[in-house]
Amino acid sequence: MVKVVKFGGSSLADSEQFKKVYNIINSDPDRRYVVPSAPGKRFKDDIKVTDLLYKAYNAESEIEFDCTFTTIKDRYQSIIDELGLDLDLSEEFDIIENNFKNKLSEEYAASRGEYLNGIVLAKYLGFTFIDAADVIFIDENGNYDDKMTDPILSKKLAEVENCVIPGFYGSSNDGNKQIRTFSRGGSDVTGSIVAKNGRVKIYENWTDVSGFLVADPRIVKNPEVIGTITYKELRELSYMGASVLHENSIFPIRSQGIPIVIKNTNRPEDAGTLIVESTCHKPNHIITGISGKQGFATIMIEKDMMNNEIGFGRKVLQVIEEAGLSYEHTPSGIDTMNVIVELNSFIEHEQEILANLHRAVQPDSIELESDLALIAIVGRGMRDGRGIAAKVFSALASKKINVKMIDQGSSELNIIVGVKNIHFKEAIRAIYDTFITNDQN
Repeated sequence: MVKVVKFGGSSLADSEQFKKVYNIINSDPDRRYVVPSAPGKRFKDDIKVTDLLYKAYNAESEIEFDCTFTTIKDRYQSIIDELGLDLDLSEEFDIIENNFKNKLSEEYAASRGEYLNGIVLAKYLGFTFIDAADVIFIDENGNYDDKMTDPILSKKLAEVENCVIPGFYGSSNDGNKQIRTFSRGGSDVTGSIVAKNGRVKIYENWTDVSGFLVADPRIVKNPEVIGTITYKELRELSYMGASVLHENSIFPIRSQGIPIVIKNTNRPEDAGTLIVESTCHKPNHIITGISGKQGFATIMIEKDMMNNEIGFGRKVLQVIEEAGLSYEHTPSGIDTMNVIVELNSFIEHEQEILANLHRAVQPDSIELESDLALIAIVGRGMRDGRGIAAKVFSALASKKINVKMIDQGSSELNIIVGVKNIHFKEAIRAIYDTFITNDQN
């Protein structure tokens, strides 16, 4: 069972973390393809290597450049020395310094953290080093070019027994070999691409948490870890703010049916969270997770006999579109239509949108409300559950929290409720207690 293993910046921040990674990889011979990030923070007020690279590249004086660049070199040299490696990066640093001073590109600068870390890790493991720029190609929008990447990468992986491929970057797909970085998802996307082309059985993503949590630990104390989650559930939760993996990092392998497991480098014995396309695995609770965001506005449009007016909704949404905004939800009644939008974006175009709505649909009235938070309750177990919405209402009512909006997707995978911003955290805690803490299943 071939596996690809990706390690985040915190997992490779210093030599002690490198040793943990070494032990993890060597404990399972199936872990053949390794994708490293650049060294992250070693302690709270530390600076990530990628941030140091940006700082050096954009230095406003030679003194600032020399000081920052020396700090970067020292970070890598300390790892090399403490691991006792016979490795000299002087030539690599000379090339990087020259390219920085010639202002090659900011994307090149940002990518060098992963590049150098890949060289060090490959040396430490005794694996083949493959420069991502030679096998992964990225278009002008920062997206993975599968047609150009897949035949080259799959061939290269078939030729090696074990390898290290740095995450986060590749090269341009126009034949110029210019270094490009992914717009979103970074090294997680690289891991997914390697998993797809290496025909692996599982993609292990190692980080500093033991998987996805049912709720934000900054809001709920010691929330449970989600054992198994589907791609659809993950999409719903990440859309509403939950973040361990960016959704872009899932797309390359979702169609391949390759599962992802989120593991903790510092607690490798923890089971973590398994992400799958579909499963018969019965969830521990009716809901899988809770997430949410603050900072939304509601445009409440009222007009008698609205339901008989053909094209009313289209005209309303066209006004929103022409202002360059996306909308979150459109709960409606017989004579009312609400459009929920992100507050800060809406404020910039507020009066323009109101004027255009009056011209487009001649409403009886338009009211605005700017104090809204949205909370998503997500779970595949909700499809067979009964009275889920009632339990949500009861949980919130017990804390005297008024529900401003409720919306349930046709997939029966989620319920989204709107509450005032001031009640956001208390609402999440109330829902968590009802469905998780007090669950008798």
